[in-house]
Amino acid sequence: MTTRKSIDDFLGVKRLAVVGVSRNPRNFTRMLFRELRSRGYDVVPVHPGAADFDGVPAVRRVSEVSPPADGALLLTTPEVTGEVVLECHAAGIRRIWMYRATGAGAVSLQAVEFCEANGMSVVAGECPFMFLPDTAFPHRLHAFCRKLVGSYPK
Repeated sequence: MTTRKSIDDFLGVKRLAVVGVSRNPRNFTRMLFRELRSRGYDVVPVHPGAADFDGVPAVRRVSEVSPPADGALLLTTPEVTGEVVLECHAAGIRRIWMYRATGAGAVSLQAVEFCEANGMSVVAGECPFMFLPDTAFPHRLHAFCRKLVGSYPK
């Protein structure tokens, strides 16, 4: 279960592996990547098919992130998430965020269970935009609506 504590803990670290950023510069995941960079996060894009994102060199696998990341933001499909979580575990990354805006996003129930069974903190199915300080209006509105209906993490 995702808690506000696990969200704040994840957002409190500064070196993040960002796995599965879209090559499309207009894609929402790319906007999130740029936002994290603009807020001072040291983001390392992980993508098997791209050399860089907005001038930031990419690596093909989580194990290639050096020095290691403090957390991994997964922008993958659920089918890929399980494999990435195993890579994160092997690399010593203990903070995982399985991004979701719509649909399943990156959330894999088996990967969530693996994280929990192996002492990894997991944020499953949230959008980081909603929790960043001084975020843009649409994200604040989304958070407000989720608070109204009782689905905002406590």
